Amino acid sequence: MSRVYNFSAGPSMLPLEVLERAQKEMLDCNGSGQSVMEMSHRSKEYQAIIDDAEALLREIMNIPDNYKVLFLQGGASTQFAMIPLNLGNKNKKADYVITGQWAKKAFAEGKRYLEAHDIASSADKTFSYLPKVDKSMLTPGADFVHITYNNTIYGTHFNTMPDFGDAVVVSDMSSCILSEEVDVSKFGLIYAGAQKNMGPAGVTVVIVREDLIGNAMEFTPTMLNYETHASNGSMFNTPPTYAIYICKLVFEWIKNMGGIPVMHEKNVKKAKVLYDFLDQSSMFKGTVVPEDRSLMNVPFVTDSDELNAKFIAEAKAKGFVNLKGHRTVGGMRASIYNAMPLEGVEALVAFMKEFEANNK
Repeated sequence: MSRVYNFSAGPSMLPLEVLERAQKEMLDCNGSGQSVMEMSHRSKEYQAIIDDAEALLREIMNIPDNYKVLFLQGGASTQFAMIPLNLGNKNKKADYVITGQWAKKAFAEGKRYLEAHDIASSADKTFSYLPKVDKSMLTPGADFVHITYNNTIYGTHFNTMPDFGDAVVVSDMSSCILSEEVDVSKFGLIYAGAQKNMGPAGVTVVIVREDLIGNAMEFTPTMLNYETHASNGSMFNTPPTYAIYICKLVFEWIKNMGGIPVMHEKNVKKAKVLYDFLDQSSMFKGTVVPEDRSLMNVPFVTDSDELNAKFIAEAKAKGFVNLKGHRTVGGMRASIYNAMPLEGVEALVAFMKEFEANNK
C-alpha cells in the first residue's frame, strides 16, 4: 500500500526521512545492540540522545543560554495548570487572550489557581479572526499574559506579535513551533505538544526563562513543578524516551535542510498554493480573515454539509486523509505542517479542482 497524504491536526505526519532513519535504527541504535525503546534512561547511550536533542533544538531555535529546555509529559493540556502554579505566585493574577478552544481551556484551568482575566476574545465570530491586543489592556500586576500563537482548530495565527511591553508572555506554540523563526527572548515561556510539528505524541517541550523557575505555589505537586524537571535534566522520572529520540531526528532534519528560515520558506510556498485556490474557487471558501491566516492549519467549507461530507469521503478514497474539520467549524481542515511536502498540497488542490468541476 502506498503512503497517504495525512492532513491530520495531530498526531500528524512525520518526515519520511525521519521514519526511514528510525526504521533503520529500530533494532540497533548507534551500535548499542538495542532499540531506543529498550534503553535505560539512566544509560550513557540514552543520555547522549537527550543531550543531542536539547542541543539541536537550542541551535535551530537560537534559544538563549538563560532559558531551560524541558522534555515533559502530559501534553500541552497539563501546561494549562503548570503555568499558573509556577508563574502565578507573585500577585496571583494573569491575563489570557481567548482565540480558540485551547485558549479557553487554558483560561478555565488558570481560574482554578489565580485571578484570571479574559482581556480579549474572538469568540463572537467563531474565532475566525484575532482580536487586537496590546500592553494597554493588561491587568496591573498580572504575573503573565497567555496567548495561543497558532490556533489549530480555527486556523488563525499571530502573524504580528502583540506589543505587551515588559510583561511575561507565555505562549502555546503546539501547532506552529519550528515552522517559522521566533525571538525566544520575547517570551517568558513557550510550550508545545510534539505531535504536530516535532515528533510523535507523548512529549511536550517547555522553553522557560530561568528566573521564572523556583517560584511555584506551595501546594504545587512535585511533578508539576518546573524546578523538579529543570534540576534533573528532564530525568526526574522516566521520560518519553522514544518520542524524544524521534524529536531529535526531526531537529536534525530541519538543521540539515538549512534550518528554520528554509523551513519557513517552504511553508509559505505550500500555504500560498492552497490559499490562492480557495480565494478564487466558486465552491470552497476559507473561514479565516486573510490577515490572520495560519500557515499550518487551513479550514475551509462549501455551502452545504452534504457536499462537505461527499468531498471528505472522495478525498479519503484518493489518499487524502483526516480532512474533516473540527465540529465547531464544520467543513474541512487541511493541516499542512512541516512534514507535509509541497507535492501533497499541490495534489490536494488538483483534486479540489476536479471535485469542483464534477459537482457544479
